[in-house]
Amino acid sequence: MNRTAELGTLPVHQLLWKYALPAIIAMTASSLYNIVDSIYIGHGCGALALGALTVAKPFMDICAAFGSLVGVGASSLLAIYLGEKDYERANRVLGNVIVMNIILSAIVMAVGLIWLDPILMAFGASEDTLLYAHEYMEIILYGNILTHIYFGLNSMLRSAGHPRFSMTATIVAVTVNIILDPIFIFGLDMGVRGAALATVISQAVAVVWQFTKFMDKNELVRFHRGIWRLNRHITTRALAIGMAPFLYNIAHCFVVIIINNQLKNFGGDLAIASYGVINRLTFVFAMIVMGLNQGMQPIAGYNYGARHYDRMLRSFYLTCLYATGVMAVVFVLGECFPRAVTEVFTHDEALIAMTVRPMRIICSTMLIIGFQMVTGNLFTSIGQAGKSIFLSLTRQVLYLIPLTLWLPTLFADPVNGVWWSIPISDFLAALTAVVVLLASRRKLHLE
Repeated sequence: MNRTAELGTLPVHQLLWKYALPAIIAMTASSLYNIVDSIYIGHGCGALALGALTVAKPFMDICAAFGSLVGVGASSLLAIYLGEKDYERANRVLGNVIVMNIILSAIVMAVGLIWLDPILMAFGASEDTLLYAHEYMEIILYGNILTHIYFGLNSMLRSAGHPRFSMTATIVAVTVNIILDPIFIFGLDMGVRGAALATVISQAVAVVWQFTKFMDKNELVRFHRGIWRLNRHITTRALAIGMAPFLYNIAHCFVVIIINNQLKNFGGDLAIASYGVINRLTFVFAMIVMGLNQGMQPIAGYNYGARHYDRMLRSFYLTCLYATGVMAVVFVLGECFPRAVTEVFTHDEALIAMTVRPMRIICSTMLIIGFQMVTGNLFTSIGQAGKSIFLSLTRQVLYLIPLTLWLPTLFADPVNGVWWSIPISDFLAALTAVVVLLASRRKLHLE
């Protein structure tokens, strides 16, 4: 109880670092093992396998999106209930998270396995990359239930006042994955299947770790009888709040699918691999911003529930400042050192040459992305689902998809239109976030 009460009493900057730093470490570690997967696959299986991983990633993200639909929404709801001192409902949220994740993940797994090859072809796989993508995703789908529970419980741990334990769970998963990757890929000669199997096993180990905390009888939020039956109020509200990150992730996946197909049409498999390299650079720093958002979420949600609006706003302002600083780093790396960044992933000279200019184009608007991400998360944290959904969809659906389809028709080399659609949509999305924030001054108690 003391752990949750501190959300309304400790200085906000101290709380933000206490909650955000473990989340940042966890998210950075998580992004690093995705990069390690890519490095091992790129050097051990070749450029086509790296391209296949880029094709498979949106499918993985769709699977994870269903986990965020439950996990993020429920963790925001948990923080609000704790702020309201409604501990009975807080515990019911925990039980409902497990049950909902099992149901949704089983459905996603079944659908994915039945139509795996048609889905991968629709996502941009070619005859050369389909086998790699199929081998990778088949194992990932079999472990989908573990993935959902892992991400869902990590969100709950942060809102329950255990950001360091959540961080440790991620570090456990990352460490196990990094150890198993070279063993399975090179030692056992399993190729991309080995990378996928290492990921699933690492998440299984992390879930066991998470369960030890929620089975502790001394915890305020824990597993016990009476919390497992689905509660209509909790499930509908959690799903409504989680709909924003869910739709964002789904939209992002479809954007990647469209970009992959446009790149395949105009630039071939190497262009897709190039996009994968750039994505992995921006992904690392976006994950740090997501870690900041995860640190802000329980603070903003708790203080909104407790009607401490000044503390809620201070957490938002500080998170925006730090997020901008983080994205400034990727701006410098992408603009000044694109070749060095690409060489981390591959020694293929054709792929390196193809990646340098697009990386500079895509990284040109990195300085404003942090603000847009944090603003959307603010509305998610305080349960204002409508605005968070709108902001989640503006960049992907309102701007990026139309631009990706239209801009290539304006360029002599159509692939350049695909690259330029990304920074232009980033600028428009940030501008939209400013408008929504100003329009919500009264509800956010900005005046």
